[in-house]
Amino acid sequence: MDSSMILNIAAFGLYLLVILLIGAYFSRRANTSSADYFIGGRGLGPWVAAMSAEASDMSGWLLMGLPGVAYWCGLSDAVWTAIGLAIGTYLNWLLVSKRLRRYSERAGDAITIPDFFSNRFKEKTPLLLLLSSLIILIFFSVYVGSTFVTGGKLFNSLFNADYHLMLLITVFFVLAYTLMGGFWAESFSDLIQAVIMIIALLAVLIFGVISAGGLGAIFNNIGQIPGFVDFFGIASPTVENGAQTVVNNTPQFGAAGSYGLLTILSTMSWGLGYFGMPQVLLRFIAIRDIKELDRSRRIAVIWCVISLFAAVLIGLMGRAMFPVSLLTSSASENIFILLSQTLFHPLFAGLVMAGILAAAMSSSDSYLLIAASAVSKNIYQNILKKEASDKDVMRASRVTLLVIALIGFIIAWDENSVIFTVVSFAWAGFGAAFGPLMLFSLFWKRCTRAGAVAGILGGGGMVFIWKLLIKPLGGVFGIYELLPAFLFACICIVVVSLLTEEPSAEIQREFEAI
Repeated sequence: MDSSMILNIAAFGLYLLVILLIGAYFSRRANTSSADYFIGGRGLGPWVAAMSAEASDMSGWLLMGLPGVAYWCGLSDAVWTAIGLAIGTYLNWLLVSKRLRRYSERAGDAITIPDFFSNRFKEKTPLLLLLSSLIILIFFSVYVGSTFVTGGKLFNSLFNADYHLMLLITVFFVLAYTLMGGFWAESFSDLIQAVIMIIALLAVLIFGVISAGGLGAIFNNIGQIPGFVDFFGIASPTVENGAQTVVNNTPQFGAAGSYGLLTILSTMSWGLGYFGMPQVLLRFIAIRDIKELDRSRRIAVIWCVISLFAAVLIGLMGRAMFPVSLLTSSASENIFILLSQTLFHPLFAGLVMAGILAAAMSSSDSYLLIAASAVSKNIYQNILKKEASDKDVMRASRVTLLVIALIGFIIAWDENSVIFTVVSFAWAGFGAAFGPLMLFSLFWKRCTRAGAVAGILGGGGMVFIWKLLIKPLGGVFGIYELLPAFLFACICIVVVSLLTEEPSAEIQREFEAI
């Protein structure tokens, strides 16, 4: 083991120790009750709410997936995704946060998203509760897998160790501090992780631009690639046997592909996903004072915009500096790691790359905790065993954490998984199943329980149908599944609500009060 690796390990060790100490510090406070364990007793401050929401939302996708897309096929796909996410972040904090915070407290003091949907429509038979809990279990299992892939790839690349062993270490560590400290540990560690992530992104971008001779030199270099820096075109790497071909140390590209209006709308539709993301919506519910949401919105949007566009530029810069180092779409997601190891002293490189682990962990802990609440609070206590005590709920949540982590571990076993692809499917699932229903629940008094059920089933089902059956047809059908599924869910909610009896007077009075 050389000195560089020792310094990398020292930096990582310091970071991991700090996160474990946070988990230990909050363990007693988090385990007071299920409300404290799952949403921190509605006690988050504006900085913690904003930064933990964004860190848990972006995950390792921000430091590996998005730069990887920019490195592989150029500007358009990455930048239109970033624009859509930035707009979606702003609109979600502006439109949803205050109303959901107020409504969740009024609707039976709901502390989970399934709780809110069920209480909002005054369910006697908990169908909405069950459906939304199952949606969380299905798509968060996929999400957890994507974050474990990030950790496994990071350790594998950094230490040249077996991917599967590194994957196991990642899973063990995330479980350790999530089990200890719950939502409090998750949120405060996410605050630290969000700071590390943005520092890491800006450090790699700034020093990389300097090393490459400036932005002008970078764009002159990659500008020779057909479609690589076009907003309305896309680069097409020439691939043989799964890897990009190289001739005379030059990566080969075919003719630029087109990037029309429909494709742009499809890519920007990533922003629609925010309205249905439980890990973000829970921060709205958990903030201590509704008046602090304006400050949280400003913090979240600024962090999001800076981080997203830094990630895109890092991918473009990486192609200019290391044109033939990463020759598959999966390998391209290591560009941030390669730049960190090249640009910085090993100790600082270790701290910068800890940003990747921070990104993965800040998401995986959220996903595990929300999935645990869906099973222990919503299914176990509210459906299967209504007399269950708070201690029973806490025990059930820990068992669920272990099971979901195992499923995520199995999903992540394939080391060639492309993080961007895995995340995009789960993002579409939540965005289409929960997003339209969240908006209609908060803003349309005539929305009925039957319409809500139709929206969840229609949106979630259409994600699978479009992804597996329609999208392979190509052409106009090759758009991102979130857009058609989101629109279809909206239609389902409106049509079924208008065809069924209007909500009770009690539900309407509560809506008007909010």
